[in-house]
Amino acid sequence: MNALNITSVSKHYGELVAVDDISLSVNRGEMFALVGPDGSGKTTTIRMLCGIVQPTNGNLLVLELDVQKQKEMLKKRIGYLSQKFSLYGDLTIDENIEFFAEIHGVYDYHVRRDELLEFTRLTKFRDRLAEKLSGGMKQKLALACTLIHTPDIIFLDEPTTGVDPVSRRDFWKVLSALLKTGITIVMTTPYLDEAERCSRVALMDAGKILMTDTPANLKKVMNGEVIELVCSNIRSSFSLLKKFSLVKEVQAFGDRLNLVVNSSTNDMQTIIHYLKENSIEIIEWRVVKPSLENVFISLLTDRKIGESFAAK
Repeated sequence: MNALNITSVSKHYGELVAVDDISLSVNRGEMFALVGPDGSGKTTTIRMLCGIVQPTNGNLLVLELDVQKQKEMLKKRIGYLSQKFSLYGDLTIDENIEFFAEIHGVYDYHVRRDELLEFTRLTKFRDRLAEKLSGGMKQKLALACTLIHTPDIIFLDEPTTGVDPVSRRDFWKVLSALLKTGITIVMTTPYLDEAERCSRVALMDAGKILMTDTPANLKKVMNGEVIELVCSNIRSSFSLLKKFSLVKEVQAFGDRLNLVVNSSTNDMQTIIHYLKENSIEIIEWRVVKPSLENVFISLLTDRKIGESFAAK
């Protein structure tokens, strides 16, 4: 039994197509990520699933409930953490959770609140005003408020955007522990390293789903090979390789570069010769496993090439 099913769903705002005929399903008890750049349709999809935005076309089922026809029943069984979750700065942690419990009609909430505070490691801060919390603590409090009515599925819209790396890691520990309770988590994120932690991922761009699969399977469709290159003068090397025809993509990571080439066997000797001709010393290079970021860029590049040919 699926936690949700999306069938041929589109959302238009006048001439703007925010979501373009997408279909997907999410299993119960899994952590599923919608991944893509700003404007790719992630947030609109989440808001349609929560019944906040009406689709232009298509059908949405969440927990076997029709989102458009059974919205009130659905509200009791889902949790939604938006990009701008509204905590009340002049209320304490305890008071914020109490407020959201009462909104959801939960009045015997004290045991549940204590469990959530312990779960999110906020117990010792429970009397602190929300406006005095760090960004990471605010997100954990927002999550506790989202969970106070014990939903079966939660929707998290970019929950760690703007949060420092340590707080992001702590938030993910909380999500991993939460998943063990059997809840379904559907989230959006612009961070492809976060998406690697999910059981399945849908890569979105321009309102369309490019591909949906496990992170491991997505990496198998990578068009080309990823090369980690350590060399002298990283900045000059980056500029040179950016213009070199055999290099499909180049990224700088500290003291090394990641290149995407069609074939390391066929291309690397030519690339190395080209760099040496430009006074770049090659220290070492090796083929590495692609990241989801490599896969996503590859899919976008292939898509643009395909659209270019189709337009001719």
